[in-house]
Amino acid sequence: MNSDAPQDRGKHLILYDGVCGLCNRLIQFVLLRDTRAIFSFASLQSDTARSTLKTFGKSADDLDTFYVLANYKSDFPRLYDRSAAALFLIARLNTPWKLLKVAGILPNFVLDAAYRTLARNRYWIFGRYDRCMIPSAEFASRFVDSQTLRDDGGDPKRVAYRESSSHANCPPQ
Repeated sequence: MNSDAPQDRGKHLILYDGVCGLCNRLIQFVLLRDTRAIFSFASLQSDTARSTLKTFGKSADDLDTFYVLANYKSDFPRLYDRSAAALFLIARLNTPWKLLKVAGILPNFVLDAAYRTLARNRYWIFGRYDRCMIPSAEFASRFVDSQTLRDDGGDPKRVAYRESSSHANCPPQ
């Protein structure tokens, strides 16, 4: 049973590579399926990610790793990375997606090896943006370090992004 209640909006923080095509697709996927809005987001290029990861002895410069900081607003947050982060995320999405957590029966070394292979090739397979992408106004409040953003054009199923050279989540241009 999932212990996340409606009052848990933004309870967990996903840290992702803001210029990675795969990572941006993952964020769009989560935004549309996290109906309870329990996940917030920050790119690894953001000040939030840098300071947060530093407290855990990690570097935001390691763009091959995606993180979930569970209960990040609490006194006792827990950091998950690589496949553990993916399993944590999947387990909190609605059915049928949460059924993918069955992958957790595989040993961590197998899951992390698959993760590292995908991470190493993600730019080649899924592309890389020149700049971080920013969300539509509908989802802007879920992004830590976010600014006021544009509308998504009225399509509720579309997660609109636009390029920005001045967004706080983007690396210096």
